[in-house]
Amino acid sequence: PEEQRAAPGEANIVALHSLARTMPRLAARALALIASAQAFYLPGVAPRDYMDSDKVEIRVHKLSSPRTHLPFDYYSLPFCRPDNLVKQAENLGEVLHGAVIQNSPYEVFMGRSEFRIACRVELTKAQKITLSQRVRQDYRVHLIMDNLPAATKMIAEMADGTKKDMYDRGFRLGFLGSKDIPGTEPTKPYVNNHLRFIVKYHRSDTFPGSRIVGFEVEAYSVKHTYEGQWDEKSPKLTSVPLRPDLAPMLAWSNEIVYTYDVVWEHSPIAWASRWDLYLYMGDDQVHWFSILNSLVIVLLLSGIVAMIMVRTLRRDLAEYNSVEEKEELLEESGWKLVHADVLRPPPLAAWLATTIGTGMQVLCMSFISIACALLGFLSPANRGGLLTATLLLFVLMGVPAGYGASRTFKSLRGVEWRALTLLTATAYPAAIFVVFTLLNLALWSHGSTGAVPAGTFVALLAMWFCVSLPLVFVGAFLGFKRPLPAPPTRTNEIPRQIPPQGWFLGRAVTMAVGGVLPFGAVFIELYFIMSSIWLQRFYYVFGFLALVLLILIITCAEMAIVLCYFQLCNEDYNWWWRAFLTSGS
Repeated sequence: PEEQRAAPGEANIVALHSLARTMPRLAARALALIASAQAFYLPGVAPRDYMDSDKVEIRVHKLSSPRTHLPFDYYSLPFCRPDNLVKQAENLGEVLHGAVIQNSPYEVFMGRSEFRIACRVELTKAQKITLSQRVRQDYRVHLIMDNLPAATKMIAEMADGTKKDMYDRGFRLGFLGSKDIPGTEPTKPYVNNHLRFIVKYHRSDTFPGSRIVGFEVEAYSVKHTYEGQWDEKSPKLTSVPLRPDLAPMLAWSNEIVYTYDVVWEHSPIAWASRWDLYLYMGDDQVHWFSILNSLVIVLLLSGIVAMIMVRTLRRDLAEYNSVEEKEELLEESGWKLVHADVLRPPPLAAWLATTIGTGMQVLCMSFISIACALLGFLSPANRGGLLTATLLLFVLMGVPAGYGASRTFKSLRGVEWRALTLLTATAYPAAIFVVFTLLNLALWSHGSTGAVPAGTFVALLAMWFCVSLPLVFVGAFLGFKRPLPAPPTRTNEIPRQIPPQGWFLGRAVTMAVGGVLPFGAVFIELYFIMSSIWLQRFYYVFGFLALVLLILIITCAEMAIVLCYFQLCNEDYNWWWRAFLTSGS
């Protein structure tokens, strides 16, 4: 009974002592659970251990060219085919990239170096024309082994004189003859019909078997010869072993014999670092130079904005607030005279709100996509993952789009929020969809695998109308429901007459000036992005990209502030569209 009547503080002390006694047992159990737990990997990026003589599958990906940018199916050309074609399921990003992943006739076994004959193909006239055309268009062949793309090894010389290995995705389908290549006729197309697969593997005591950490391909053009008639079961090639004096294989030939050999090389590269050579983007000093160049522009603009805000505005506001007589107010000029017109709604207010809402959608999508890439969720091992995530995020960011558009439209005294919401959800996506459809028709007319199938079209439309559109309505409802803050000034009923403006304040001039500096802040990083897109390379320096995007936003904001201030000083209060178009240009 005495213990039951103990004070609350004493009861707490007893509870703490009891918890202290049980903590070691809880910690021991937790450590036992941690010790017994096993790590997991994301689907598609888990390492696979191969034992000796295990079959290593090679899949064909696509044909691509940095000249035409039209992807084609690997089997659209007269290559060797397996007995049964098996197509691998692709995600949305892979389909939009034009990837058609299928099995191949190449048979590769772990640790077994050997020479093999793939097949002999007799070409029709149409196949000769197509093959020669693809060689002239500089097409490259893309294969996949253990989720690694086939690559051509290159040696780049750095600025300090050192040499570094680099990978170029795929290998050349063929080449054009020239005087510098022995045994070739100038301008004649030759096809690479012999492939050497150099497979790099890594072994460690921490796991059984071997792991593939590199997949290099060396392509050669060899005019194979054989004894007598061609025997499918046991052909007898007289051009083996390969020699430098063998003539190359013309693409305009009646038949082509395809061969390949496999070479296994041990590599100290760990499985977790096997993508480093693919993702190498050149010297980092170029990116740092881009960042420093952008920071200089930002500091320059920040100084101008600070000078305007601290000196000019403070002085003008002090003088304006010290006026005691109305007659002195009439002598004022500049931005102070348009304070009663500065919040007047602009023309095409609904379109301005729609544009701002769509910009919010793109901005949120960009931030989240780059953040996910920085955290490693959008690994290049997951092919098409970045494009898929970007499309899904754009659709899901309908709420910020509707909210930003509705808040802007409400501040511009708009009332038709349903029409605005429908315009925000359909205007710019519809324009992009029309261009997308026209490009898709062009790809379809060329027979390219980049043409989106009808099923994917339906899926994109469903994402647009069933997900994005309702989310935009949700955001618009929330934006219109929230009350606006009181306006700082009252707007006159009669608009003030705008005096004539100088040529240097014209819209075209301010757009040109306002667009040059933000572009100058990002053009170096933009060059790397465009090179990755058009040259079929990987882009994975998202840390630099995040910094450049932040600098771009600051630069655009400061340019809009500076040029709007100059415009208001000349008593032109039509600043809404000018503020958007200045940095948007």
